Amino acid sequence: MRILLSNDDGYFAPGLACLAGALAAIADIVVVAPERNRSGASNSLTLDRPLMLRQAQNGFHYVNGTPTDCVHLAVTGMLDTQPDMVISGINSGANMGDDTIYSGTVAAATEGFLLGIPAIAVSLAGSELLHYRTAAQVVVELVQRFGKNTHARPWLLNVNVPDIPSGQLQGMEVTRLGKRHKAEPVVKAANPHGETVYWVGAAGQAQDAGEGTDFHAVANRRASITPLQVDLTQYNQLDAVRDWMSA
Repeated sequence: MRILLSNDDGYFAPGLACLAGALAAIADIVVVAPERNRSGASNSLTLDRPLMLRQAQNGFHYVNGTPTDCVHLAVTGMLDTQPDMVISGINSGANMGDDTIYSGTVAAATEGFLLGIPAIAVSLAGSELLHYRTAAQVVVELVQRFGKNTHARPWLLNVNVPDIPSGQLQGMEVTRLGKRHKAEPVVKAANPHGETVYWVGAAGQAQDAGEGTDFHAVANRRASITPLQVDLTQYNQLDAVRDWMSA
């Protein structure tokens, strides 16, 4: 099996190195990641300038672009054959609920999915970020399961693993996305030139975090496995909009 690895924290991120080391034992891996931290880049593509592909001393490739750029460039221009899977992570911090809309980690996996490749986004949910190996072990198990079972169409999975030792993990749970309260207000500050600048506020606390959600699973020491889709159509409003248009 050949796996393309990417992330949004940059090619130097500890989570990426941990994941690469774990997967190298069971698959052929190629790493193409951003040259710097691109957290929150979502699904953006760089269209206003050319991209450059370089290779670091550890063998990882890096691109002066977004996570989506990295996967798109690798699959459509760099690799001779299409990978069997695209895996993005291990992200330093959770990507649950509304986070998935903004996440560069999820975006890299989504690009693989859009190109017809099964994809997994994986994040370490916590603040101390000590147990990347726990998340890596979860991904290894998912990859092994994938190798044993074929699917009619590619899956896009969003995985969040609590930041705990692997021996304390209480299994995996298939979940839906929860929902956060709205984000905190922007933080106003002054730069060294006396100009007013604004920092985007912190994400809100979990609002919809009941049983069955990704928030609930992680809070209960389980890895959350959420299948995602890309179709944004609001199907239950189609008739209402048709009626509005014809009025």
